[in-house]
Amino acid sequence: AEVQSIFSDGAVSLHTRSLKYGKLAQGVLVQVSPSLVKRQKTHFHDLPCGASVILGNNGFIWIYPTPEQKEEEAGGFTTNLEPVPLSDREVISRLRNCVVALVTHKMMLFDTSILYCYEASLPHQIKDILKPEVMEEIILEARQRLLDLQG
Repeated sequence: AEVQSIFSDGAVSLHTRSLKYGKLAQGVLVQVSPSLVKRQKTHFHDLPCGASVILGNNGFIWIYPTPEQKEEEAGGFTTNLEPVPLSDREVISRLRNCVVALVTHKMMLFDTSILYCYEASLPHQIKDILKPEVMEEIILEARQRLLDLQG
């Protein structure tokens, strides 16, 4: 999936081969270097923390609350104007800061690296993740878990 256009209200439209994905809403867009996005079989990931991420090969990353039910037959965009609960916004903000931390330390972005960084960040306040000393601690823990996973 690639970003087709960005709307004035902040919504993003993806260009895909299927109608089941449409205009994105109620989430956060993070732009990173495309070289840091790991190419995988699928770039749509539902994380166990309650949010989902779309990792575009073009460096556009969309983080949004995981929907309760999958709209397989929606045929594209359905308007959801419900306010996003505070707990979901906090998870999205934490994930966004984790993506920024991973990119700052030039680590590859994929579902597992983002999840490990998220879990390592839980003892810290969301705003503190961007502090250099906290960021380094979180990244070291995530990097070690990734190394343990490989070896």
